[in-house]
Amino acid sequence: MLGPHYNPNRMSRTIHLELQTGEDPFARRLADDGQTLMRDALTTLQLNLGKLCNLACHHCHVEAGPKRPEIMDWAVFARILDWLDRHCDALPIEVVDLTGGAPEMNPEFRRMVRALKHRGLHVLDRCNLTILLDSAHADLVAFMARHEIEIVASLPCYLEDNVDAQRGNGVYDESIEALRILNDAGYGRPGSALRLDLVYNPVGYGLPPDQQALEDEYRRELRQRFGIEFNRLWTITNMPIKRFEHALRRDDMYDAYMSRLHEAHNPHTVDAVMCRSLISVGWEGSVYDCDFNQMLQMSVEADRMFGPGDDEIQVERESRKLWTFAPDELVNRPIRTGGHCFGCTAGAGSSCTGALG
Repeated sequence: MLGPHYNPNRMSRTIHLELQTGEDPFARRLADDGQTLMRDALTTLQLNLGKLCNLACHHCHVEAGPKRPEIMDWAVFARILDWLDRHCDALPIEVVDLTGGAPEMNPEFRRMVRALKHRGLHVLDRCNLTILLDSAHADLVAFMARHEIEIVASLPCYLEDNVDAQRGNGVYDESIEALRILNDAGYGRPGSALRLDLVYNPVGYGLPPDQQALEDEYRRELRQRFGIEFNRLWTITNMPIKRFEHALRRDDMYDAYMSRLHEAHNPHTVDAVMCRSLISVGWEGSVYDCDFNQMLQMSVEADRMFGPGDDEIQVERESRKLWTFAPDELVNRPIRTGGHCFGCTAGAGSSCTGALG
């Protein structure tokens, strides 16, 4: 049931003012509905291994690309491992989610994976697929299969024109080739322990369709046309930040898109959003409530409260580091929110693992 004070027309009229004045419309909506947003547990550690990527996709909220120099080095990673080791009895962390950029382009990627698997953690790799065809990473699929790394692969559509429009010319064909290689290695096959999940982001300025119906379409089309198999499809709403925000503003669609997110807010998704059980760690070790907050410079805790107007490199370097936190400092604490959070609660909801309900 919608909150008693909810008025979608009022939300549409006031969104521009709220964002311009620094007010938090998402926090206001939660309060109107009598809801709170706290981290209840910590089961997933999401690590951004750097912003270096072989692609520069139009929807990328990280603004990753081939010229980005930010990379998590081994010294930072080693301190994260030490933190995990010191607090393993108090932390119920089960999953380490490796993201980027293209996380595989981090020079220490294989060493990092081995260290995490040695600790019995489930490792998830967010892969753009095309990186698997790079000659410098020829052994990558075999390596990940050997260590049973779950692959979450971006494929914003099963149609060529839509994929290339969002990610660049030729990316679709390369993605299909990479998926075939993964299938040949056992990924996504029925009965295999090697998980291959696909990620759909809308092409354009709409919200994702029903996840199960779209998964059925993907499965039918990819199987009939290419013989490709996968485990699940995750639908993820494009966040109105960074590169996607630039496109919205360029096309004079920003206010309309934000209003759509506001009006599609589903309070039933709030209990399932990813930040309730996840923290995101930047390439220098700073801590954020989610990957999106990381890209908006909204650190969990700092000498001062950083935000979107601050320099991202400065924020990452100056914010409090993961290894200075005790586990109980990261749970049962409020989540920092902003207008972008409606992207996680619109419609069926959206998280790093797809629709919420």
